[in-house]
Amino acid sequence: MSPSKKINELRSLLERHNRLYYVEARPEIADAEYDRLFRELETLEHQHPELDDPNSPTRRVGGAPLEGFKQVNHPVPMLSIDDVFTEEEVLDFYQRLQKNLGRKSITVSIEPKIDGVATSLVYRDGSLAYGATRGDGLTGDEITANLRTIPSLPLTLKTPFPAMLEIRGEVFMPNKAFARLNEEREEAGLQTFANPRNATAGTLKQLDSRSVAKRPLSFIAHGLGAMEGLDLLSEGDFRSLLNSCSIPCNEPVWTTDTSNGVLSAIRELGQRRLELPYATDGAVIKIASLSDRAALGATSRAPRWAVAFKYPPEQKPTRLLDITIQVGRSGILTPVAELEPVSLSATTVSRATLHNESFIHDRDIRIGDTVLAHKSGEIIPEVLKVITEDRPPGTKPFSMEEHLQGTCPACNSPIARRANSESKGRPVVTWWCENPLCPNKAVAALTHFAQRKALDLDGLGESVAIKLVESGMVKSPLDLFSLRIQELSDLLLDPARLQTGESSKPRRFGEKKAQLLIDSINDSKADQPLSRWIFAMGIPQIGESASRELSRLHKTLPDISSSKILRTISLLADLEEERKEVSPQNKDRPPLDDAERSARKKLHDALKERMQKAEEEIADYEVSSDIGAVASRNLIAFFSSQHGKEFMQQFERLGLCPESANFLPRPSEASAATEMPLAGKTFVITGTLSQPRSIYKEMIEQGGGKVSGSVSGNTSYLLAGEGGGSKRDKADKLGVDILSEDQLISMLK
Repeated sequence: MSPSKKINELRSLLERHNRLYYVEARPEIADAEYDRLFRELETLEHQHPELDDPNSPTRRVGGAPLEGFKQVNHPVPMLSIDDVFTEEEVLDFYQRLQKNLGRKSITVSIEPKIDGVATSLVYRDGSLAYGATRGDGLTGDEITANLRTIPSLPLTLKTPFPAMLEIRGEVFMPNKAFARLNEEREEAGLQTFANPRNATAGTLKQLDSRSVAKRPLSFIAHGLGAMEGLDLLSEGDFRSLLNSCSIPCNEPVWTTDTSNGVLSAIRELGQRRLELPYATDGAVIKIASLSDRAALGATSRAPRWAVAFKYPPEQKPTRLLDITIQVGRSGILTPVAELEPVSLSATTVSRATLHNESFIHDRDIRIGDTVLAHKSGEIIPEVLKVITEDRPPGTKPFSMEEHLQGTCPACNSPIARRANSESKGRPVVTWWCENPLCPNKAVAALTHFAQRKALDLDGLGESVAIKLVESGMVKSPLDLFSLRIQELSDLLLDPARLQTGESSKPRRFGEKKAQLLIDSINDSKADQPLSRWIFAMGIPQIGESASRELSRLHKTLPDISSSKILRTISLLADLEEERKEVSPQNKDRPPLDDAERSARKKLHDALKERMQKAEEEIADYEVSSDIGAVASRNLIAFFSSQHGKEFMQQFERLGLCPESANFLPRPSEASAATEMPLAGKTFVITGTLSQPRSIYKEMIEQGGGKVSGSVSGNTSYLLAGEGGGSKRDKADKLGVDILSEDQLISMLK
């Protein structure tokens, strides 16, 4: 089979499995098989750059950062929809339709109004040409690179499809995924997002699509923009087209031709929307007939044939009885509001996250206050604000240190205060327990270590983890590898609660479950790759993507513990901070006189030179943004700590030696034989090229050359596309030869 045919076959197959997994929720193959197909396609595309396709499934991981979003004009204006807030206003709208169309029976559809970010997708000949934000309705930001990372959004359409199709829809973050994202950010001491829509909007504004690919975004279509090559008559025809093209569409939907039917539908949706996997804030009512829509037209801002009924936000007052503290696996202390039970979004809420001490201080939350509670994104209970006029006398501002009397609630060890990211111009204050043997940290670490995305240990849930720690059998995750079948079998778990409200006797773990867990632990020694082990360790800021990148750069865990790459990244961040501080242009600390300005400029330039040398040392590795300064510092701190050293000693005693499944060794001088066309040559790539830089980098390395990130006296050639800026100027200054793409290909031949 020719490479072209094989690549097209793999792309089609992967897109099919993407659709089955993300849209239809009926996967046919295991994750490992999908990964194998993905790697096979990735390898073929690298070997055959002439067959590049921007809509390949491999583009879903994101690409190089953009310098900015360009503006595009919408084929048809993206209008807003007028809002109504009462059932009387809904009836007025329906009566206007009857009057303007001159008939009593008007068929309309009713569907959820997704609380996401409005987006336009333009497909030409069945392939995604570009996607854009609403913007001002006439012009929006082109965000195609970010949209390509969304798994549920098809990059190519199933046949038959119109020659040109513009789909309007919402990009959103599913409720459960949003909750997990906030938990991860809170665990890392980062500022959490207020709601799924804010998280989605902020994600789509990022210029680095690789960062966007790590966020759990999804897409649902709900409207038609422009179209060529097909005639549709109704909303039903449009939905049939979406289904035939495998574009996810808005569900559920009601169709009715009476005003009472409309009211019934929005009431039913008002109940059912709480069960939907995404945030909704209303019901959209649209005329079903496309010809009727055209006849009614639009105002300057909104169509006359549609309206959005907005459900009132559910916020209820309740009393804050107490503030308790949870201990996460990294030791972060998270305050939790203990509330007088209140019904919100069809569930009884008695606890709500308070995120961190800064969140409490910003809202001046005090124990005993009456607070307004809601569900952020209709899933996460949260304290919205304090009703200060109902504040009882004698309440005091909350202090985490005073509340805990300076010690961890789980182990009574001293706690430490840290200021992390900033919010509203001031640091976000979090508190940590730094005792590595804290039992609450151990339980959280065990459940993280055993989860499916980590080592996938069968039968090790939270209840088992709690008892393993309480019994003293396990103090840290690596103790699992020393468990014996008999002691695990005899482990007594907490009794189950019966329907009568009474508790049964404590349950013995048992031989069968113990054997399954022991087998799973032993299998992980050989079966789980290095990336899974790195993620399982639970180091702050080291998620799945960062773990995969670390295993690409290092073959074993000891290699990471002594990594020169991580120390260089950390050094670069330190040098950059120092460079900004001493810069004569520092507005916060301007030079006192010319002598100081001259001295600081000299130091500033010396720091820049050191940074350039450090950048050259790791330029070969093309480290992704997943491994930045914070991640590098956390890794270095872990392996340098007493806990980290003990972990590595125990790791080696147990004979554990997981290896990377995606390690890419750097091309060495020894492997660059003298007969290779680019042997001994160093290249720098700049400007806009006809193909991604990664493809040219691989071509150069396969030809025996080396690719650096910056121009220096050691640079042999600058491969320059359109633009090039400072790198082209520096190459001219140093007398470095500048090549075009055609010249490079000629050299390779």
